[in-house]
Amino acid sequence: MTLRKDWLIGVAVGALALYVLMWVGVTQEWSWIGAMDRFAIGPLQRYRVDHPGWVTAWDVFCTVLGPAAFRLFALILVVVALVRRNVRTAMFLVLSVEVSGLVTVAAKAAVSRPRPVEALVDAWGSSFPSGHALGVMVSVLALVTVALPAVRRPLRVWLVVVGVVVVLTIGIGRVVLNVHHPSDVLAGWALGYVWFVVCVLSVPPTAPVTAADETPAVPGSPR
Repeated sequence: MTLRKDWLIGVAVGALALYVLMWVGVTQEWSWIGAMDRFAIGPLQRYRVDHPGWVTAWDVFCTVLGPAAFRLFALILVVVALVRRNVRTAMFLVLSVEVSGLVTVAAKAAVSRPRPVEALVDAWGSSFPSGHALGVMVSVLALVTVALPAVRRPLRVWLVVVGVVVVLTIGIGRVVLNVHHPSDVLAGWALGYVWFVVCVLSVPPTAPVTAADETPAVPGSPR
């Protein structure tokens, strides 16, 4: 348990450093971040404009698997958890998935970066960080954390793989649609992971198992 906690915190520190790097680079208009963003948006612009069906497909994909859909699903799970009197899991899902929307709003307000002028679809709010990247990162991590104990061991790897694919493709989709710069997506992923770690350490969905919990003591036997 201690090793897992240390690993989570260590990766979260690295993710926070990446977010701060992107935040400073965007606000200070560092040239290498601008070059990275232009490189991702520029070359495929003509293809995107000439193939509206491709754009529509990505837009639908990012909507169906966007933060709003995950928050609705998580809200249903919160109700189920409360009915089953699993208050800890309900609190974890509310804090991680639902409150992540407020984290997104606060983070965007702190920078107020305009959307790329080449945006192919409408999107609310400012550009940095990507709300889709942040929200989906938190949601997938939280839902996988809740689901893993209930899933058979052979299926756990597939569950994690599907989660990784969803997180990556949603982030890529926002760049494909030109509604975000790559730096927005990287920052969203990073801040989303940091928020997840804060939540899972503050309100873990399951109580930690101790040696005493694993084997009930027999009356009269040594502890």
